[in-house]
Amino acid sequence: MVLSGSAEPCAQLVVSSIGVVGTAEQNKAHSARFFDILTAQLGLGQERIVIRFYPLEPWQIGKNRTVMTFL
Repeated sequence: MVLSGSAEPCAQLVVSSIGVVGTAEQNKAHSARFFDILTAQLGLGQERIVIRFYPLEPWQIGKNRTVMTFL
């Protein structure tokens, strides 16, 4: 993966959730915690990490032969 024009070690975290990653304020708080963990565990600088947040609706997640809307 190339990040900011460099192929140096880097990481991308993709977070998708129902009702947890829907606002900028929520994601700002989540981002800070994730960066603390990722920089400590991976030994990467913050500039080498990208986090992508995807809010989901219950109908977009399948489980037990149905979707979360009906569970």
